[in-house]
Amino acid sequence: MHLAHEKLAGLDRDRILAAVEPVLRAHNVDGVELLWRTDRGGRVLELTVERAGSRVPGEGITIDVCSEISRDLSAALDVADVIPGKYRLEVGSPGLERTLYNSGDYERFAGQAARLKLHEPFEGQHVIRGVLHGIDEQGRVLLDTEHGEIALDYSAIDHARLIFDWRASAESGDGGGKRGGRRPARRGRASRRSHRNR
Repeated sequence: MHLAHEKLAGLDRDRILAAVEPVLRAHNVDGVELLWRTDRGGRVLELTVERAGSRVPGEGITIDVCSEISRDLSAALDVADVIPGKYRLEVGSPGLERTLYNSGDYERFAGQAARLKLHEPFEGQHVIRGVLHGIDEQGRVLLDTEHGEIALDYSAIDHARLIFDWRASAESGDGGGKRGGRRPARRGRASRRSHRNR
């Protein structure tokens, strides 16, 4: 089980992961994000998942899959008794414009368009767009831009995400062309309220 990014401030991280990991393994998915946050509806534990090794963000993560994971994870968290009070559990896919968290993401999604925000400007730009070409021998991220291929130190990247060309998808009428005529999948999400009231 792999978990790319977590933000669990205020929770017992080890006990949360001990409840989450077996559920992810049972459903043969990797965790992309596990976030503890608050919104207008109250406290939320949000989990986004993907199929291990998939080169298409969200591929195979249907609403039914999210519902099954949500049901099993809700039960595991209740047994672990690790989150006091009421909260909402949300399980979904990372979406077509998935955030890139580690060097493995840059390798796996090579050939796809991405937007990189940098800590310091590169040739006068804080934000660079282009097509990912993986990682070179020095561990730098390779990006094919309109000005040619560039290599960026991984540590220079503040935030990065894939870019889906919605306009091209709409113009082609086939949902992106590479998906066998299907429309791009909407971000699958299942939500479950905790029944705890302590």
